[in-house]
Amino acid sequence: MFVASRAACVMAAAFALSAPASAQSVAPESGAITPAVKPAGSATRGAASSAPAVGASGEINGSANANAAANTTADSAASADSAASEDSEFDARQKVLNQRSDENNYRYGVAEHNCYSTFFVNHCLNKARDQMRTVQAQIRKEQLALDGEERAQRARKRDEQATLKRAQEEASAPQRAADDARNAEAYEEKQRQHQLNEAQRNAEAPQRSANAEAYEEKQRQHAIDQAKRGISPSKATANQQAYDQKQADFQRKLDEARQQGAQKAQERGQKQQSFKKKQTDAAQHKAEVEARQKQAAEKAEQKRQDQLRQQKQLEEQQKQQQQQQ
Repeated sequence: MFVASRAACVMAAAFALSAPASAQSVAPESGAITPAVKPAGSATRGAASSAPAVGASGEINGSANANAAANTTADSAASADSAASEDSEFDARQKVLNQRSDENNYRYGVAEHNCYSTFFVNHCLNKARDQMRTVQAQIRKEQLALDGEERAQRARKRDEQATLKRAQEEASAPQRAADDARNAEAYEEKQRQHQLNEAQRNAEAPQRSANAEAYEEKQRQHAIDQAKRGISPSKATANQQAYDQKQADFQRKLDEARQQGAQKAQERGQKQQSFKKKQTDAAQHKAEVEARQKQAAEKAEQKRQDQLRQQKQLEEQQKQQQQQQ
């Protein structure tokens, strides 16, 4: 009795000191035991799998000509294919590590659950925990190695991108220099033309001033002539308004005539389209009628052939009956 009660006390203390019941869960139907804590190694990898691979190692000759740029582009394309294959290999290895981590956590959850049915619970839990940590350390070591390889691959990709960019810049340097020289020459030519135009305007300034004075003198003389003819300024204004009205009426009639012409042209176009549509519909109807007539003729011919065949069969049957009699 003493031994049994002591064993019961030990079991009670072990269950009290063990992990909480929420650390594991039992499926209601199948009875399979699954750990409730999400595995640490099953996190989705984002940087290495989502970032597009650009290129692995490729030769960059660095010469500043179009052929070198084309060769560099071809090497970059080949490197991109190689990098894509490396990324797929990294993803496959990462998937294996995640699966191993999930399986390790699952085995630990099952072992932890089974330990509560043994006598030495703490010893069993410590042993299961040590096994889990050993496997977890190995997985962690392989995970660090994989991360290092991915970092090295990304570093190579950045170096190759920088090298490719430098090669492209060196290849396009002569063209950029030629463009800069052409732009500079065009700018200088515009500046020279502007200076020539400015000098010409300055030279023509006295002539423009003389022309303005002549125009003002002509206006004064015109006013004097109108005064001599007895035309008052108000009458001159009325004459100008009448002339402007005539010009406006002429412009309005001209605009109306243009609008009418455009409208008639549009109507002619619509009529032409309608005529073409009617012609198309008539041709389609004619083709349909001919097709129906052809089908009817074929059916009539088929019916006639069937009648002839049936008549021939009847005659043969009658001959056979006569021969039998």
